[in-house]
Amino acid sequence: MHRFALKIYGCQMNVYDGDKIRTALVARGWRESPEDEADLVILNGCSIRDKAEQKVWSDLGRFAVRWKNERKPIVAVTGCVAQSVGRRMAARFPWVRFVSGPRHIGAVPDALEQFFNERDAGRTIGNEETVFFLDDDPRAFLDLPGAPTERVNRWKAFVTIAHGCDNFCSYCIVPYVRGRFVSRPAEDILEEMRTLVADGVLEITLLGQNVNSYGSDFSDGYRFSSLLRDAAASTGVRLLRFVTSHPRDFTPDIVEAMAEHTDILCPSINLPIQSGSDRILKMMNRGYTLEQYRAAVSLIRNHLPGAGLTTDLIVGHPGETDDDFQCSVNALREFRFDLVHSAAYSPREGTSAAAREDQIPREVKMARLNEINRIQSLIAREINESLVGSRFSVLLDDVAPRGEGILQGRTPSDKVVLVEGGEELLGRFVSVEITCGENWCLNGRVLHVEN
Repeated sequence: MHRFALKIYGCQMNVYDGDKIRTALVARGWRESPEDEADLVILNGCSIRDKAEQKVWSDLGRFAVRWKNERKPIVAVTGCVAQSVGRRMAARFPWVRFVSGPRHIGAVPDALEQFFNERDAGRTIGNEETVFFLDDDPRAFLDLPGAPTERVNRWKAFVTIAHGCDNFCSYCIVPYVRGRFVSRPAEDILEEMRTLVADGVLEITLLGQNVNSYGSDFSDGYRFSSLLRDAAASTGVRLLRFVTSHPRDFTPDIVEAMAEHTDILCPSINLPIQSGSDRILKMMNRGYTLEQYRAAVSLIRNHLPGAGLTTDLIVGHPGETDDDFQCSVNALREFRFDLVHSAAYSPREGTSAAAREDQIPREVKMARLNEINRIQSLIAREINESLVGSRFSVLLDDVAPRGEGILQGRTPSDKVVLVEGGEELLGRFVSVEITCGENWCLNGRVLHVEN
């Protein structure tokens, strides 16, 4: 029996992929263990920003002492970071013996098992003793069947509905490391959701680089709104969320489907604006103007009152002037997002923005990022304080990192709620009254258990 440890970096897609790998290995008789006891350590890494990539490089260096003393652990690098710089990692660190891009996830469990069987028998693996499964064909995808039933969280799960992206935004490496867009068959998705519900999952989040594009590669007219309706009606899931939406493809039928199933489809939407400047949006190849974005926001707020609206915003894209930045500030004040995932532009090798000569100095980018975060903190606190006295049905799904005896969950509009309670309340829906609003969360008290 081999022991493995799994470390996941980055977005929910990496969490989902990691859970599927974990599930497959456990089914084959492997045992998950602490990192310092593992025969195999899997680093399922992110390469979307330089900081995320550097975390993997840093963690790889920590295995030097144990490798020198024990020739352990074997390290497998998977995910976006493997596709981007996996060969360089293997060349630098001799303990990296397995590298797999995200579109070869289906090959990972069997290949790891074969690797260890060969190694245990004293036979080498190829000429370099390193196995590579890199995604040379951006449209091919080798999926890993089965639902992720081995999860960190028993009550919540992710389900990817589409892989890759065809948008080629100027700053984004996703099409290069996750390949081109392909939708999963609807029945595969729905059956996976039913398996998760049977396993005790109460809340599922559907994932895609652009969920709105789901079905655009089908010939039968089945689209994202069709999937939302079928998922709400036929899987038995109690709560359903999704990320991420693209403003260009956010159509009225999506809001109509959400309005039809308000008891299941949570009124929370992540709609990345990325910039408030039409000039920068064009440079970014985002495919919409600020006015078109404004129309999408109006569609949401007119038909889904009380919906939570979050966004992503980049400051310091090459060529961004002070006036362009002020447009982004104005957009924050106009749209009053519940939460903003803000970031300073990070050059990614191979993207068009990285090749531009008008890069913004780091100190300017950080000053702009600090200003965005300052303004958004004030807006978020005002919104959250306005909710004091409100009551929400909340699934308590985890122990909060803030102090003993504190549990957490999310409102239907996707705001984090902290309450006092014992762990016997985990996995239960409770009625919560909000008592305090902070910048990034709500505090509340449990009124009663609902189920």
